[in-house]
Amino acid sequence: MPRVRAVLGLLAALAACGAVAFLAYCVHSDRKRRGDPALRRRLRASECGCAAGRALWDPAKNEKLQELFLQEVQMGELWLSRGEHRLGVEHLSNALLVCRQPQELLKVFKHTLPPQVFEMLLRKIPLICQQFEADMNEQEYLEDDRD
Repeated sequence: MPRVRAVLGLLAALAACGAVAFLAYCVHSDRKRRGDPALRRRLRASECGCAAGRALWDPAKNEKLQELFLQEVQMGELWLSRGEHRLGVEHLSNALLVCRQPQELLKVFKHTLPPQVFEMLLRKIPLICQQFEADMNEQEYLEDDRD
């Protein structure tokens, strides 16, 4: 019985250390994020009512974006019907990226895609977000160079 208590005590101590480490990481990440000058510029631009970003992602106002969305969904369906799941997921993830309501689209995909394909799509989402963020940072960097 004393061994069980010792093991439980050790597990509790490890859990507490893990929680403290996680909180320290969260604080560090938050400070790093808040100190990012690019974030401050983006916030200032949105506070100033910069409509350029909203217009870019509004499919109702931007026909080309709407066409791209439909094209990516169709290409994804085509590749999936041919059994090429990787290519299908690639196109469906692009559709998610330009979709105005990605949560709703994910709900549709959950009910219409085979479970293994939907899982592939879910695993692809963080990669898409990272790529999008990198592209936006590169675009912002290029715009800063012009100034």
